[in-house]
Amino acid sequence: MQLYLVRHAIAGDHDPVAWPDDRERPLTTEGIKRFRQAARGLRALQVTVDRVLSSRYVRAWQTAEILSTVARWPAPEPCPALESDRSPSEAVAALQPYAGTPALAMVGHEPHLHELASLLLTADGGRAALEFRKGGVACLHLEAPLRAGAATLLWHTPPRLLRAAAG
Repeated sequence: MQLYLVRHAIAGDHDPVAWPDDRERPLTTEGIKRFRQAARGLRALQVTVDRVLSSRYVRAWQTAEILSTVARWPAPEPCPALESDRSPSEAVAALQPYAGTPALAMVGHEPHLHELASLLLTADGGRAALEFRKGGVACLHLEAPLRAGAATLLWHTPPRLLRAAAG
């Protein structure tokens, strides 16, 4: 399986007055514009997936929807294990039903995503230090059975490189 880990694009600043429930905090206009360009880069690079799992938080869901419309990835499916209050081991467990899927994307949040990548790569959620910029993507390869410590990092890129690939 190719597993694409995608951090949500640029969202509004944490503001309890504007968004008393932080799960409702959306992408900014600039975040949408920049990530649409990054998604065009993924399409130009011919990165395709069979399924997209996403946190239900608005900013992650909007990011997954941009991937669907611009990169032509499948519509997102909700995955509570990708929400920021969950542990990376819950996300590994959420992967299990998709073990036979050739390419899967997971759209979520920091620090959860770099901890998930570290867990998959090293079996330790704090060992590998990967920086996920907002809108950044990492591609890992996993063989069945999907388990901690069994992944290989194929590539990891900030969104500016994806935007450059879009031309």
